[in-house]
Amino acid sequence: MGLIQGVTLQKIESIQGGMSEFYTPQSSDETMLVKVPAKTVDDLFVHRHQTDQLLVVRGSFVLVVLYDREYQYIPLSEEIPQVVTIPRGILHGAINFADRDCLLVNAVLHHGKPNQRDYQPVAKPFPYDLDRARLSLQLSTRAIAQSHTIL
Repeated sequence: MGLIQGVTLQKIESIQGGMSEFYTPQSSDETMLVKVPAKTVDDLFVHRHQTDQLLVVRGSFVLVVLYDREYQYIPLSEEIPQVVTIPRGILHGAINFADRDCLLVNAVLHHGKPNQRDYQPVAKPFPYDLDRARLSLQLSTRAIAQSHTIL
């Protein structure tokens, strides 16, 4: 299954400079550092006036997106630097199965004045499939481990 229309996942480019690696920043109107606490199953959020651009910088979590009465589980990790873009109007939440907090950068694009309702949780219409979410993260972790073994 492909990503929901409008939700994109893009590996970010980097440039090697000596021993450091520099990653291309995302253009934004506002940049936030977000913590998804360890062992968290978060409610849904919908932003009416902003687009989120999320990049995990420490740890991992599963982004949950609700579209057409179906959840999609998108594993994100510091091991694979990529940005997921969530346009306004898309219900989304987070699951952190790990024993440590996950930190991510949200490079927000505003589409009008921020609205306080944009940051209020929305009740889940039906429970997440935690087994499916956990499996998506395990498969991603396994793929990362295999790619490191091949190198």
